[in-house]
Amino acid sequence: MSARTDKPHEVVERALELSRADGCVVIADERSSANLRWAGNALTTNGVTRGRTLTVIATLDGKEGTASGVVSRSAVTAGELEPLVRAAEAAARGAAPAEDAQPLVTGVAPSPEFTEAPVETSSAVFADFAPALGEAFARARAGGRELYGFANHELVSTYLGTSTGLRLRHDQPNGTLELNAKSPDRTRSAWAGRSTRDFKDVDPAALDAELAVRLGWAERRIELPAGRYETLLPPTAVADLMIYQLWSASGRDASEGRTVFSRPGGGTRIGERLSELPLTLRSDPNAPGLESAPFVVAHSSGGDQSVFDNGLPVPATEWISGGELKQLTTSRHSAALTGLPVAPGADNLILDGGSDRCLDDMVASTTRGLLLTCLWYIREVDPATLLLTGLTRDGVYLVEDGEVVGEVTNFRFNESPVDLLGRVTEAGRTEKTLPREWSDWFTRSAMPALRVPDFNMSSVSQGV
Repeated sequence: MSARTDKPHEVVERALELSRADGCVVIADERSSANLRWAGNALTTNGVTRGRTLTVIATLDGKEGTASGVVSRSAVTAGELEPLVRAAEAAARGAAPAEDAQPLVTGVAPSPEFTEAPVETSSAVFADFAPALGEAFARARAGGRELYGFANHELVSTYLGTSTGLRLRHDQPNGTLELNAKSPDRTRSAWAGRSTRDFKDVDPAALDAELAVRLGWAERRIELPAGRYETLLPPTAVADLMIYQLWSASGRDASEGRTVFSRPGGGTRIGERLSELPLTLRSDPNAPGLESAPFVVAHSSGGDQSVFDNGLPVPATEWISGGELKQLTTSRHSAALTGLPVAPGADNLILDGGSDRCLDDMVASTTRGLLLTCLWYIREVDPATLLLTGLTRDGVYLVEDGEVVGEVTNFRFNESPVDLLGRVTEAGRTEKTLPREWSDWFTRSAMPALRVPDFNMSSVSQGV
């Protein structure tokens, strides 16, 4: 047997059989990916990769509590399986009792497809996309534009087995497309990105047409100083801000007074109104087009994630409901510490504003303001307020009397997403989007455009 020919479910079963620990969790991640890259209106590279990562979590009970040991390795062969299991057990023996220790999860119905072969992607996923991209290259060339970018598709089949009888399986497709259009002299640049499960819903021609319009806007350059401006944040920028807010929504940290969600004097801000608009921020593993793992897959413990929670069902959760803070993320351990409900984080995020107005409609009703393309280089300044700083990129445009009149300077911004929710005056139509900054870690989101009356452009940036 080899790492490539062993059936994943059999590897999981064999690792569990080899375990001498009091408890054991085994996670096999079978990953395959296909990609295309292009520059100057021509494909440059393409390729397909495959791999397996095996994670073994051993738990040992002692007089002072339960310790855990976690070891992950790639390309594990049959001969390397027992040493991996023993390494996890040795790590548990050398560890202090785990603060997050809980009984391993039980009572979850097995996945019917647990014993089936993993799904794999291939270059065939681009069968329709690649010819359409070639046509976009031709149109861009004729229009005096140069297209750069990449398309990546990944399929991960995760097999999770435990000594308490769980046998779970989840297949996760993940596709991203990023497209840059540049003027031949490279003085003008525009970006568009898309998230997709299979590249069947991505239209390169439509994206190129959108970028051509933006490059046209950039032919007129307008200098603006730093300051507070009415600003239209497109869905991709909203996603970057809301994802970081979700990552910062630890129930334990809030209860201990360390975050923007801490209530002065103690406790959390759950129940407080964060926005006057009826905004609902939610996660749902079964959201159409944004499906994610319906159970916890934790390769390590930290914050409000626990290896002891592996296999725990992930329900649909409203983090903010009708503008009111409803939930913060918790593991079983942190929920017990704080008295909050158990609320594991899901791998998607949706913001609903209840409107059907698209971004073009919002531009048309703007007297004077800025229209952003995307954000990048986002960093946290102050966890107590969740103040973030970052840069605009690939096009900031001035809107006057409902029309875009030119491109302005890029800016550094300083804003808290939580504070922004309290100042937003309009939310547009929710649509699938790709966050520019966090696309390597979080791709499944659906967001509306937001109108902020006084977005803080704190200084001028020379970035493109």
